[in-house]
Amino acid sequence: MTSVRVSSKYQISIPSSVRKRLQIRPGQELLVEVTDDGICLQPVPTLEDIRGLVPGITYKGVREKVDRI
Repeated sequence: MTSVRVSSKYQISIPSSVRKRLQIRPGQELLVEVTDDGICLQPVPTLEDIRGLVPGITYKGVREKVDRI
């Protein structure tokens, strides 16, 4: 377990070992969930991550948020 410190701007840095294990990239969005025990951070799945989850459904014509800008 690794500890982090909250900055004066209420920011934390995710340790490199955690970033590598979860394959977190710069600019990637994370879901923040408050639990009874603390805070849970989870990467927001991309369209590519969920591709093939539901048979017969395609994402043709749907664009990632970064593509829409």
